[in-house]
Amino acid sequence: MVVDIGLVFWVHLLWIGFSEDKGMALLLDWVVGSAQLHQAYKMRRVCTCCFTGLAKTHPKHRGHQVSEEAADNQKSKSDSNNSGYLNQVMANSSDSQGTNIIQNHNFSGGMHSWHPNCCESWVVSAESGDCYAVVTNRKECWQGLEQDITSRVSPGSTYFVSAFVGVSGSLQGSADVLATLRLEDQDGATTYKRIGITSVSKERWEKVEGSFSLSSMPNRVVFYLEGPSPGMDLLIKSVVITCPSANGKERVDRECIAAGDENIILNPVFDDGLNNWAGRGCKIVLHDSMADGKIVPQSGKHFASATERTQNWNGIQQEVTGRLQRKLAYEVTALVRIFGNNVSSTDMRITLWTQMPDLREQYIGIANGQATDKDWTQMQGKFLLNGAPSKVIIYIEGPPAGTDILVNSLTVKHAAKASPSPPPIIENPAFGVNIIENSDLNNGTNGWFPLGNCILSAQTGSPHILPPSARDSLGPHEPLSGRYILVTNRTQTWMGPAQIITDKLKLFLTYQVSAWVRIGSGASGPQNINVALGVDNQWVNGGQVEANDDRWHELSGSFRIEKQPSKVMVYIQGPASGVDLMVAGVQIFPVDRRARFKHLKHLTDKLRKRDVVLKFSGVDSSSLLGATVIVRQTQNSFPFGSCISRTNIDNEDFVDFFVKNFNWAVFGNELKWYWTEPQQGNFNYRDADEMLDLCKSHGIETRGHCIFWEVESMVQSWVRSLNNNDLMSAVQNRLNGLLSRYKGKFNHYDVNNEMLHGSFFQDPSATLFVNDYHVEDGCDPKSCPESYIEQILDLQEQGAPVGGIGIQGHIDSPIGPIVSSALDKLGILGFPIWFTELDVSSVNDYIRADDLEVMLREAFAHSAVDGIMLWGFWELFMSRANSHLVNAEGDVNEAGKRYLALRKEWSSHAHGHVDEQGEFTFSGFHGTYDVVIVTTSKRTTKSFVIDKGDSPLVVSISL
Repeated sequence: MVVDIGLVFWVHLLWIGFSEDKGMALLLDWVVGSAQLHQAYKMRRVCTCCFTGLAKTHPKHRGHQVSEEAADNQKSKSDSNNSGYLNQVMANSSDSQGTNIIQNHNFSGGMHSWHPNCCESWVVSAESGDCYAVVTNRKECWQGLEQDITSRVSPGSTYFVSAFVGVSGSLQGSADVLATLRLEDQDGATTYKRIGITSVSKERWEKVEGSFSLSSMPNRVVFYLEGPSPGMDLLIKSVVITCPSANGKERVDRECIAAGDENIILNPVFDDGLNNWAGRGCKIVLHDSMADGKIVPQSGKHFASATERTQNWNGIQQEVTGRLQRKLAYEVTALVRIFGNNVSSTDMRITLWTQMPDLREQYIGIANGQATDKDWTQMQGKFLLNGAPSKVIIYIEGPPAGTDILVNSLTVKHAAKASPSPPPIIENPAFGVNIIENSDLNNGTNGWFPLGNCILSAQTGSPHILPPSARDSLGPHEPLSGRYILVTNRTQTWMGPAQIITDKLKLFLTYQVSAWVRIGSGASGPQNINVALGVDNQWVNGGQVEANDDRWHELSGSFRIEKQPSKVMVYIQGPASGVDLMVAGVQIFPVDRRARFKHLKHLTDKLRKRDVVLKFSGVDSSSLLGATVIVRQTQNSFPFGSCISRTNIDNEDFVDFFVKNFNWAVFGNELKWYWTEPQQGNFNYRDADEMLDLCKSHGIETRGHCIFWEVESMVQSWVRSLNNNDLMSAVQNRLNGLLSRYKGKFNHYDVNNEMLHGSFFQDPSATLFVNDYHVEDGCDPKSCPESYIEQILDLQEQGAPVGGIGIQGHIDSPIGPIVSSALDKLGILGFPIWFTELDVSSVNDYIRADDLEVMLREAFAHSAVDGIMLWGFWELFMSRANSHLVNAEGDVNEAGKRYLALRKEWSSHAHGHVDEQGEFTFSGFHGTYDVVIVTTSKRTTKSFVIDKGDSPLVVSISL
């Protein structure tokens, strides 16, 4: 993990445990030469998670600016120190007073959403599973821990605050801990509002309580805890801020936010005519009916039309400036239809246009769907503003010129927070059991039926062994029968053998597909063979392979059903009409994907860790023996990265999660040609420059994506209109301009394959990658590993300086052995392999987490893989639905928690004592480390690096 972090004095984390009566883990102060401390440390352990972070801004001294609150905000103590009471209070706080607006309130997500104010912090995990934050290296009494709550509070509401706090350090008597608000106005003025204060003594948790309300909404609202004297550590166990309703019953916290359930659209159903509405490059008209009364409003009495449209972007709009809050998710619903120009069905889009104070513009696609001239269609979508635009307009567009857009209503409301997905309960999953009837054809073709008028017959002569990927999942297995289905009289590509498997499938189980397939003579070229599933009215891909000769080919794939179907049919199809198809050993079975994790962990430890010997010198052996050693990894050398966009970096919460949990970045669009040169000679490198500056300031490495993109719809119209000579000149200018501007700033470049020629590439400091999709999942024969290898070898023969292999990794229902097999095949070439755009998708957060864990473990355990880039992590800023790790307003979902847990698993910490040889040994993941050595006379901190190597790394440290 690459973040800017301050040195952490881990000797403060000598955790000596606690009794249940005391209700908290005690932090033992370090006293040099203390024999009692030494003995206590031998008996206990250090348990820490997450990393410290340095605050970037220093507040001014406040003094008299703090406003005193009412009497109910005076000092208060908790009624009990019993841990059961503490847990009960915190568990019940939301039920009794409303939803907690504090994110990561109990630090179970590490330091996510929290920021140390000019000091350092980390999280300690207790054996009970509880966590608490330690705020240390405090030089001023106002330094503490803070969280931005701007988007979750509104004026006029009363908020109640309760936090359990403690202190550690040299303390005689007690110390005050304060809960405070920092209010930052747009004009730069800052005021402070005290919420509550409590006195805290060592070895006790106390509760600080209070309430607050805002008469007006400042530009920024920050809650923080502060107060103990400089040098004292502040401990925080849980923080709750709720907004109860008048009758004391729980209400959704959205009602505590300005947007609430109110529609921000004015005159949304045109009751007030066309007031607040305008045409976007066209005319708008109010109607109560059209087409001789055939078109009437579905709701209300009126609707509007956008008419005399000459461009597809013409439509109806409303300015909503000042009515939206940044970092809040909004849901949009519209009733629309079309009229005229002999168009019966067409695309309709809802778009948000924003302009920032610096005149930067952005178009946000909210919803896209089909509208008809037959009836009203409901369109829905969501959006979120990362920044604070000076002007915002929402509009409806899309149909071809001459077609009227009809709008009955438009609603924009603060989106309700979706309930977390429950983990799916799957009874008797029967892992490894084939659900295909008569797979071995012992009963002829019973259980199978021909799809179409083809003819099925049972024959002999197919392989007796399972295909390799199935063998890897199932382990030892009885031989196959050697019988196969011969499909003849095929007059359509979709004709082949089929079975109904509706009652044999279980929701949310991941099924692996495996079969041997072959084609008959007469094919004019390579033939695609596919195991397909008809799930009600949808086609689901179960796996594909390309057959081009008379040998048997392995077909493998996977699928999952997440919505209860009424009918599911599996069938094998693909070759051209007239080509016979042979199918043997069809296996469809649910996979226990976690069963492989133990094996992967073993591979990971062997590949990514190294034994280390720390050899100490410089002091006499008597004072060195038994000295305390605390080792902490500060940076993992393996690249874990993510895609980001320019608008993302306006969101502090996004940036906070990104810099804490990723050490590489790739830009989604901002380096693509259509972005940097939308019109010929009109360049925009500003966005990419600002993103590079952010990454550089946090020590995050970057990939260049991408120099060229072959997809025609993504190529600017001015480029498509060029003749060959002008096109070559434009391509050369693009290369010269981009690569000279960013020379040495991007470690990798993804390049259009047709442009992979040495004369074009002018940045020798970067590695040139090929980059393709569906290489690892078995669902696309055109990009299978074998085809990819042929393409790479062909490029090399043409002189292309290929330096790495990119696998995009947009995958569904991943299965370890299939992914691993693809990596094995590609690894033969000897190039470093990166997953460049990894994402997984599931409506269920737990299944999404499982998919992500499968991919991360397979990649991290494979010797050919040198890096993993996620294609985003924040909801509403992903290319695929249901693939995010963090919900739109900053809540880490189960998939995000799984990612963080794996990052923690792949980070090393060690503690102990110097042995009689003056050494300390441990095994650690490759990366950068800090070690703290405490002898009877002094404390020393050193840094070192664990790099790759087979033999133990010996690090000499002079004290």
